Amino acid sequence: MSSSVDPYEFLQIKLNPDGTLTRNPATLTIAPASSNPDDPIPVLSKDLPIDDSLGTWFRVFLPRDRLHAECRGEKLPLIVFFHGGGFILYNAALSAFSWFSNDLVLGLPAVVVSVEYRLAPEHRLPAAYDDAIEALRCIQRTEDEWLIKHADFSNCYLMGSSAGGNIALHAGLRVASKSVDELGPLRIRGMILHHTYLGGEERTDSELRLVNDSVLPLAANDLMWQLALPIGADRDHVFCNPIPERNPGLTESLDMIKLLGWRVFVVGGDNDPTFDRQVALANLMRGKGIPTVSQFSEGGCHGFDIVDPAKTRTFVDNVKKFISGA
Repeated sequence: MSSSVDPYEFLQIKLNPDGTLTRNPATLTIAPASSNPDDPIPVLSKDLPIDDSLGTWFRVFLPRDRLHAECRGEKLPLIVFFHGGGFILYNAALSAFSWFSNDLVLGLPAVVVSVEYRLAPEHRLPAAYDDAIEALRCIQRTEDEWLIKHADFSNCYLMGSSAGGNIALHAGLRVASKSVDELGPLRIRGMILHHTYLGGEERTDSELRLVNDSVLPLAANDLMWQLALPIGADRDHVFCNPIPERNPGLTESLDMIKLLGWRVFVVGGDNDPTFDRQVALANLMRGKGIPTVSQFSEGGCHGFDIVDPAKTRTFVDNVKKFISGA
């Protein structure tokens, strides 16, 4: 196995002597929030703080027509979304993630909360998981009118793409291991795990087959884990490789997910180096008796249905069916 990819050049990052990263600002095309109901746009959005001292916040997306008087009595499912970027890149205001959230809002329909969490290596895992839990607590105690009037707190799903799928998974495991009432009235109904970013020391067939993948080459994959995991941890750490045989502490959390009646939707594509691990994750959930729906596309690369509008529509339709129980 050999890779021809320089991971630093591929990711457009530079590791500084103090352990921080210099990231290429050209990779960040930002979409500003727009909360003016007079704007002729179908989805309104606004940013709310989680912890100013940490620089964490979330963006709330709401269908514009829900502000009309006749819609105020109807509450929508609440999707708490975590963006991708290998734990080291991007933010919740990135245009691609904002457009994707708009598609979710209109296609489901739903209220979407997209979380800005801290990035590694400046803030290594579990910082992003901590931020995810604090975001849920912030939603729980919110006084924001959009969320109070239009989001159904009893019908909440944790959702993430790539590294965000990993965050949704680990946040869900944490929530399930705690008291059922800890987040009340916020009630998690399940997880939507899109192209979940996972790893391990032993190479899988899909990793070996796609060692120089154009979207997620193995060298870049390894570097992102090296930068994201706690110092000294290898890729069999539970944050990266959540398999009970290696990490027995997961069993109790998975048992609680089953007991709570959560449902799980695992989405992937067979042209993704992490594909085999996503299949293993779906099988793990089923093996624990957790109601699990999986959809694995032929030819789909990592994150393809976020950047391809036609694929996004199909994905949103499938999420809608999953939430409705169809």
